[in-house]
Amino acid sequence: MATITAADVNKLRQVTGAGMMDCKKALVEADGDFDLAIENLRKKGQKVAANRADRDSTEGAVIAVVNDAKTAGVVISLNCETDFVGKNESFVKLAQDLAALALNYTNKEDFMNASFDGMTVAEKLIEQTGVIGEKIEIASFERLEGTFVGSYIHAGNKIATLTSLSANVPGAEEAARNVSMQAAAMSPIALNEAGVDQAIIEKEIEIAKDLLRQEGKPEAMIDNIAKGKLGRFFKDNTLVNQDYIKDSSMSVTAYVKSVDANLTVTGFKRVALG
Repeated sequence: MATITAADVNKLRQVTGAGMMDCKKALVEADGDFDLAIENLRKKGQKVAANRADRDSTEGAVIAVVNDAKTAGVVISLNCETDFVGKNESFVKLAQDLAALALNYTNKEDFMNASFDGMTVAEKLIEQTGVIGEKIEIASFERLEGTFVGSYIHAGNKIATLTSLSANVPGAEEAARNVSMQAAAMSPIALNEAGVDQAIIEKEIEIAKDLLRQEGKPEAMIDNIAKGKLGRFFKDNTLVNQDYIKDSSMSVTAYVKSVDANLTVTGFKRVALG
């Protein structure tokens, strides 16, 4: 039987992040074979993952990152089961490292197959499931590209957003951050009226009509009044039409144009836990 030293255990712990006792046990079972010990820990993670597959993973950390050129950004949500784990410094660091890697990929599938710490991202999540003892998964992956992209992460890493602007002008970075903050706080369903699904529009019109009938409005007037109420719905629920949270006397569109007369918001992504 191979002699397992404290240095061996510590090395395995540094590589995998597993606890000292788990590392020692894995090395003993592998008779000192380092690679086999890593494989044993992964198998443990697979077993834990299988046992917890039906658990809800609604806690975690949402991280947004933007490239150096400010032309692309990603938001990922690394989810776990408990708020205690989600706030853990090493868990948040893992989410940040994964987000930095995600910036190099355009879709979740390629990202999950990307190399991370000598294994794929998917394998890393299984490993960490074994280490932490909770279901760990990438619940969201969103990418945004544009002429200028900015980001915002809400305190506690519960919500993160990206916003793209039409030009890189003086003040664009602050504007993109402020609009990203707006999206985080006000949860718009679309950028503008054109982005709202037709089924949602039809549903809102029908709700308005039903309410108007209950109020006893004449049937001949209902269609026009309902369409007017739809305008209020767009104002409340589309990003560029919302009242700007830092100055409700202007819309988000007006705020952006106060930075530069030709500047517009071209897109956004919002990811929240839960």
